[in-house]
Parts: sequence; C-alpha cells; structure tokens
Amino acid sequence: MIRLTVSLAALALGAGAALADENHAIDQENAVKSAADQAITASFDILAAHATRNGQTVTFRMTTNGVAGADTPEPAGQLGGAPVLSYVWPTSLDPSAVGFEGKTGILAFAATSHPDFDDTPLFDEDADGDPANDGTKWHSHWVVLTPTEACGEGALGVRDIPEGETPALPPTWPGLPIFIDSPGYTPVFDGPEIAVTVPFAAPVETAGISYDGVTSALRVHANIHAPLLCVTDVFDIASGDLSLPGRVE
Repeated sequence: MIRLTVSLAALALGAGAALADENHAIDQENAVKSAADQAITASFDILAAHATRNGQTVTFRMTTNGVAGADTPEPAGQLGGAPVLSYVWPTSLDPSAVGFEGKTGILAFAATSHPDFDDTPLFDEDADGDPANDGTKWHSHWVVLTPTEACGEGALGVRDIPEGETPALPPTWPGLPIFIDSPGYTPVFDGPEIAVTVPFAAPVETAGISYDGVTSALRVHANIHAPLLCVTDVFDIASGDLSLPGRVE
C-alpha cells in the first residue's frame, strides 16, 4: 500500500508551478506523452517522459499528474516481501553500455524508494553518517529487466545472478545477486517532475537512444532469491505499450 504524504492543496500548487517550467518533460515537443488517468495514484500517473543529452550526459525526466516522489511504500518490516516503488526509463541500450554483461535483457534507469532495505552502500543519501539506512530516500539504479515466469505469467523481474556465475557487473554494483547498479546519481524533484542526470563513459553513443517511461511497484521475493526482485504492478506506461518511442536527440 502506498503511503500518501501530501495534501490536495500542495498537490495542486506543486503541479501548477512545475507545469509552467518549460524545461519539464510535459513541455517538450518530442516527449512521450500520456493522458491523465484518475484511476492511477496521481504521483505515478505519467503525463510525459523525456530524455535529452548534453554530450556524454543524458537527463531523464518524467512529469506526473501529482507531486512526483511524494508517495513511498509502507514498510513490510523485513527484507522478504519488501515493497519497492519506482519511476523507470527503459532504454534501447545494451546492458554492456554501463558495465553489465552484454545482451542480457532490457537496460532501464530507475529511481526507487524502499524503506525496508538500503541498496546503495557507497552513499549516505540523508547525510546522517550512516550509509546503510537510506532506503526510503529516492535514489537511482541501473537494472537489467528480463521476462521472469517465476514472478507471474508475463511478468518482468530484475535479472538474477545464479550461484556460481560471475557475469560482468558495474564497479558500483551493490553486491546483491541481481543485475543492479547503484551509481549514486541523485533524483531531483520539482512538483510533478522528477529528473536525473546520468553520465556515460565514451564510447557509448548517447544520440539516438530510444526510451519510454514507466511507473511501477516491485517486491522482494519472500525467499530473498530465485527470483530476488519482481515487478508486481505497472501503474502507467507513457507509450501505453512499452514500444520505446522516445528518442534522445
């Protein structure tokens, strides 16, 4: 269950202010746009997803129908069964572009919140001197998604690393037995907008990357592995069909 943390008045004020900012996804002519849906929690109801580049950096943006980042999961109290909420930009990039084993699934950039565990061991997001207690704070990941029947019929999961296998992984891999990276890029929230700027090492070609926008819920498997992390609910898809129609120019 999502914890609602903003009043309707704050939601309306925040949305109005950010929609007036021409730098936001909703204002970009080539953004992947989506109609509002009152059946979706407003902070996860996508109005637009966009990505733009400046040399070797790409800024991923998403405009929602509410205050982005305002809602976080209710804690489960343990790792097994722990909920995760996410803003996700699936891309056309091969996983090897950020250090994963190549040709292993869909490379997606995500901002997540999960109060039951901290998977960013190199970073202290709340600056309290403890890098292991920041799971609720919105933070960023690269993940590799694959069809995972153990998560449910037609469901996606974060690709597992079977025991004994040693695939290529990014240097900021947090040590979990899944294809996940914790690179430390900070999400920035502005009313209904979330934005994250991501650097890419040469020779990754940033022009022409295809992308989409998704809001979703995930859950840690009760047995902690096999599979470890499943997509359990998709709230909204900017394109409607995960066709990755956006293109970084």
